[in-house]
Amino acid sequence: MSYDLNRIIDRNGTASMKWSAYHGGSHGGPINPIGPDLSGDGPVPMWVADMDFPSPQPVLDALKSRIDHGIFGYTLAPDSYFDSAINWIKKHHDWEIPKEWMTTTPGVVPALHFAVKTFCQAGDKVLVQQPVYYPFFRTITNSGCEVISSPLIDGDDGYAMDFEDLEQKASDPAVTVAILCSPHNPVGRVWREDELRQYGEICNRHGVLVIADEIHMDLMMPGNTFYPYAQLGSEFADNVLVCTAPSKTFNLAGMHLSNMVIPNEKLRRAYNNYMTNTGVAGGHNPLALTAIEAAYNHGEEWLEQVIEYIWGNFQTLKTYIDQHIPQLKVTELQGTYLCWVDFRGLDLGQDKLEKLTQLDAKVLLDEGHIFGQEGHGFERFNLACPRPLLNLALERLKMQIEKL
Repeated sequence: MSYDLNRIIDRNGTASMKWSAYHGGSHGGPINPIGPDLSGDGPVPMWVADMDFPSPQPVLDALKSRIDHGIFGYTLAPDSYFDSAINWIKKHHDWEIPKEWMTTTPGVVPALHFAVKTFCQAGDKVLVQQPVYYPFFRTITNSGCEVISSPLIDGDDGYAMDFEDLEQKASDPAVTVAILCSPHNPVGRVWREDELRQYGEICNRHGVLVIADEIHMDLMMPGNTFYPYAQLGSEFADNVLVCTAPSKTFNLAGMHLSNMVIPNEKLRRAYNNYMTNTGVAGGHNPLALTAIEAAYNHGEEWLEQVIEYIWGNFQTLKTYIDQHIPQLKVTELQGTYLCWVDFRGLDLGQDKLEKLTQLDAKVLLDEGHIFGQEGHGFERFNLACPRPLLNLALERLKMQIEKL
């Protein structure tokens, strides 16, 4: 079926984090008036990484059918749930996952917390590559560990890993874990096989356990191919925990259900023991199981249309900025629906930049500095929205920048 992704859906009354309150910058708080309203002056939220598109129709149909059953008691994950995820990943990424490798988790961020708690001791150091998804920082510091960054290189051809620096940082005996963001959020890089291999060889050489956050694996822009870290070979698979989820792929983040893939039996047993000891392991939300199984089994047609639409949004944003706001620089988007834009050409400083975007233009973005010091002067745009909202946001930014 054909989906109308231009349609603006009023999310008022749904307690949407994205549309109810702004937590992405210094001028946060309740959003008033709540939108979307193209004719009004309410803020346009483009920060939280969820979509303003309805989930696939087969998911909605499956949920309605499950609700009609009327009983929502304690529920186990059936074989069909695991089969749906296994078959999807095999078809789309050529990675065959045995069912026994999989552990269900209540979302990728909680899964990261559990992993750091399981495999780190207070005082350990955990390696990341800034600018990077900022919840990584809390997963590390909440365990009494120290964040160590090997910053990405922002070059003329886009962002790249600094392998010399990575080698030096990983050689510190106190560095016990590295969190890999693949594809990378916020810079939108899809790592090539050779880059992942070099990263993994460094971590393996120094006994650093890898936690690979691959939540955006399905959101590849044209011309790009995702390569699963565990496909590098057995020595890499034995030293990794892989976070996967359909939440970004099918706009199901509120279902709070994800899958951790752990090929190494010893690591898997330790992780599952921690989950059990904290009371997390057990039953599941029956609606989440239903939604995810339906998405993996029947959501391909929807996803193809969504990716094409997001790519069109990126081209719209890039063309508009090139033509009307040349002071800004758009980072090429290879994967995810999150666009990384450099505002440093405005030479405003952080406080004035936040005032420009949040208060003057009323465009609510994720401020770059929250992704690490390398993000100062950048803004992250969520492009998974109807194009009329994107156009409104760009026009507002242009108008305010022209006033400078």
